Amino acid sequence: MQAYWTLTRRELAGFFLSLTGYVIMAGAAFLVGISLWSLVKNLQGEPTTAPITEMFCYSYLFWFIVLLGTTVITMRLFALEKFSGTFETLMTTPVNDAQVVAAKFTAAMVFYLVSWLPLLGCVFILRHYASNASGFDGGVIGSTFIGIFLLGGVFISMGCFASALTQTQMVAAMISLVLNIGLFVISFLSDKLPSADWKSQTLALFALPDQMHDFARGIVDTRSLVFYLSLTFFFLFLTLRVLESRRWK
Repeated sequence: MQAYWTLTRRELAGFFLSLTGYVIMAGAAFLVGISLWSLVKNLQGEPTTAPITEMFCYSYLFWFIVLLGTTVITMRLFALEKFSGTFETLMTTPVNDAQVVAAKFTAAMVFYLVSWLPLLGCVFILRHYASNASGFDGGVIGSTFIGIFLLGGVFISMGCFASALTQTQMVAAMISLVLNIGLFVISFLSDKLPSADWKSQTLALFALPDQMHDFARGIVDTRSLVFYLSLTFFFLFLTLRVLESRRWK
């Protein structure tokens, strides 16, 4: 356990002590601010009972932040170490592959969640100045961040897998982005099939926007929890297998 926490602190330092990390956080804060400003402008002063988080999750900027942000966060995790030659040094230390994967995933998740803190600040600012606070329920805001956390876990685990496959950050970013967009596109395939068809019902499990909208409305579905967690552990398992495969080369 000590090795895991040491590796996690090492990875967090790589995020928070580098210019790249602050550029990512600044970009996320800017896009969140622009999106919420656009939502408020489109309301034109008219009251609404819909949670502001629900309207935000319908915006394309939300998914742009998730899909691109997780790609940028994860592309360096393994690829940079392999390129710089520090990966083999790391793996000769008294740590196992599972601890390395868990530490890098944990650090990426912490940084990902910190990048979303501006959303919380913007929501509280809007709540302070709004004449109708019914759309700012604390439970709804909490469930929204649960959805953001679970969604990030899926895409970051996919990014870890992509980064473990190569030693080039740009290649890792391209693989991760293809996986992210592919999973996102699958979300809309169920609408093209008859609702009673088993294929449609299976594809409906991958309807990430619909599930995220439920979280943004304050609905926490256990089926979504199981799906997100299962997919996250699946890609972390694949990442672990990629690292273990180096022993056979």
